[in-house]
Amino acid sequence: MYKQLVDSNDKAVERGLSRQVLDPNSRYYGGTIDPYTGIAWVNHTTGTPTDMCYWGAALANPDSLYYRNEELLKRLLLATEFVLCNQHEDGSISPGWTNYHSPPDTAFVVVGYAQLYQLLQQQDWEKLQPVLDNMRLFLERTVPVMLTGGCHTPNHRWVLCAALGFLHQLFDLEEAVKRAEQWLAEGMDITPDGEWTERSNGIYNAVSDIMLIHAARLLDRPELLEPVRLNLRMMVYLVHPTGEIVTDYSGRQDLGSMHDLSPYYLPYAILARVDQDPLFANMAKWAGDSLTDPGVCSVNSLIRLLLEPELQKIYGVEDELPKQYEIMLNEHFAREGYLQQMASAGHYGRISHSRMHTDFGAPVARIMDHATSITIMTEVPSFFALRHGSVRLLAVQLASYFNPGYVPMQHMDRLPAGYRLTGEQKKGYYAPIPADQLPETVKTSTSPWYVLPHQNRELTHEQIFRTRAEVVPTEKGWKLELSGDEPEEIMMQLSFVFGDEGELSSGELLETSGGHYLWKGGTLRYSCGEDWIELTGSEMGHLAATVREAKLPDQCKVVLVNFMTPFKKTIDITLSPTMAAKL
Repeated sequence: MYKQLVDSNDKAVERGLSRQVLDPNSRYYGGTIDPYTGIAWVNHTTGTPTDMCYWGAALANPDSLYYRNEELLKRLLLATEFVLCNQHEDGSISPGWTNYHSPPDTAFVVVGYAQLYQLLQQQDWEKLQPVLDNMRLFLERTVPVMLTGGCHTPNHRWVLCAALGFLHQLFDLEEAVKRAEQWLAEGMDITPDGEWTERSNGIYNAVSDIMLIHAARLLDRPELLEPVRLNLRMMVYLVHPTGEIVTDYSGRQDLGSMHDLSPYYLPYAILARVDQDPLFANMAKWAGDSLTDPGVCSVNSLIRLLLEPELQKIYGVEDELPKQYEIMLNEHFAREGYLQQMASAGHYGRISHSRMHTDFGAPVARIMDHATSITIMTEVPSFFALRHGSVRLLAVQLASYFNPGYVPMQHMDRLPAGYRLTGEQKKGYYAPIPADQLPETVKTSTSPWYVLPHQNRELTHEQIFRTRAEVVPTEKGWKLELSGDEPEEIMMQLSFVFGDEGELSSGELLETSGGHYLWKGGTLRYSCGEDWIELTGSEMGHLAATVREAKLPDQCKVVLVNFMTPFKKTIDITLSPTMAAKL
């Protein structure tokens, strides 16, 4: 794994060098061009600091082809000058997407930059000094924004704490410790089962984990490792047999996209060593098998491995990871009680530049049986997803025209075998505003809608739509039983989202103008390689190809079942025998 990282880092060096701007007349002189935008940025993902980490790791590593390469050193110095030129007067950076003069995005860079600085500082090579001077100046300039800056999202707090920890270590800055303590005083946003607020298994779980590991060490707060342990234990059950992370219910941009375990290598490897935990060691080994790239600036694995060489090998790998389990995460989490406390918080459910994440702690069931992996979930558009060998049923989603869009299931209960999910939506109308509560504008020739006190309208004719889904295992696979009654004559649509890599080989299908399929009849078979699943339960009770506000995903094969309320709908899913025999 280490050798593979060194080789991939050397290749990344070459790519970065080819993208560095060497024209002194360019506004991007010294920076490396982001291939996605054609712009050179100072950010921790596609920006110049990430290429600098590749270059610095190579210069400092005797195993690299670029070890102490003086031409590369010149390029690195040029990059440090670009970074300084593009640092704002307040010490912050703007990453190039939506956030400008961003304290948290600056913190991401600080975390990566500080570790690179520490690695280069350890080298007994006088020619590095101009690079070190520039890097230290950048870090020193970030102090004001790190001591005063805020955040957007829950994980940003822990990134800021890690950055403040590094600044404290570098500059003996007690103010940084005090600022970090202000963030930490807000408490840990994690359930007892180990789920962070953003439910982001593909990205932000690992971010929170590694940042709190840094903060625990740098701020001398070992108790910060406890929530990390919770999350790392939870993640054992949120990986498909192929190593793909379960992202079907994420609250962030990794929702439904492909991610592997590689970002978890450092958290698992570090805590496997700290705790002498064989489960963490096994997960670190699995994550290490996915680690083909050093990673972006803030979480560059190779730099950490060079700073802590003992992480280059995982010891104590003995027990196999579980291949068969059934677990319901957050089953006993008192989520309703926390939601009821929102009323007393004073924000009335409104937050600027972010979101409340009220889906935090919603129950999720995970079932694994060798090569078959099932996710049953609440508070997201999809309530069921399945992996069966090479077959990927990415989502089963229920949509309606009642409150146009997807119908999320809000509650989950265990059945003797399987699970019951329920959802409720409300929609009503609003009466005239009482005359004594109308503004003066109503007496003028113009009475704008937006200045009326709409909160004073009385609710009338409220309608409630309740849905239920029972998900139960059968001898050959799974059964989905869906029901909904009033109001009547609501157009419903059940969508089955399959991976684009497989083939639909049976069933009566009518292709829509959007490239999806209405399932008119017959048994539907979806196969990928030798693996397949079959579905029964077709219906075309109406002709709508989509439901307003329920966007169907691109680059997938989508099959639609259309029906009307009231409904009792049964879908049988049969798994190919080679896999079903293991159930």
